[in-house]
Amino acid sequence: QVQLVESGGGLVQAGNSLRLSCVASGPMFSMGWFRQAPGKEREFVAAIAWSNTEYSDSVKGRFTISRDNAKKTVYLQMNNLGPEDTAVYLCAARMNWDIGTLAGEYYRWGQGTQVTVSS
Repeated sequence: QVQLVESGGGLVQAGNSLRLSCVASGPMFSMGWFRQAPGKEREFVAAIAWSNTEYSDSVKGRFTISRDNAKKTVYLQMNNLGPEDTAVYLCAARMNWDIGTLAGEYYRWGQGTQVTVSS
C-alpha cells in the first residue's frame, strides 16, 4: 500500500516561488497534484506519468511537476505565485501509468500542505 506525505508549503509574497514535495512509501505510478481553497471544489493542478505531464490552464507556464524515482518523490515547482494560488495542495497516487485529471481516478491521497500567498 502506498502512503503519501507532502511538505514544502508555507507563506510567501506574490511573485515568489515554492517547491512542494510528496514522498511515497509504496509503489509510485502516475501521480498528481490537486488543490482546494476554502469554500471551493477540489481542483486539478498537474499530473505526471513516467515522463509525460499535464497541467491545468491556470498553472501552465508557472508550475512544473517532476519526479525522482530513486527517491520515490514527486515535486511541484511553483513560480510567480499569486493570491489565487492560496490553497491546501494534495498529492495523489494512481494504481497504473495512465494520466488523469479527475480526483476519482486516484486511489491514495496525502494529507495536504498549506500554501498561502500574500499580496
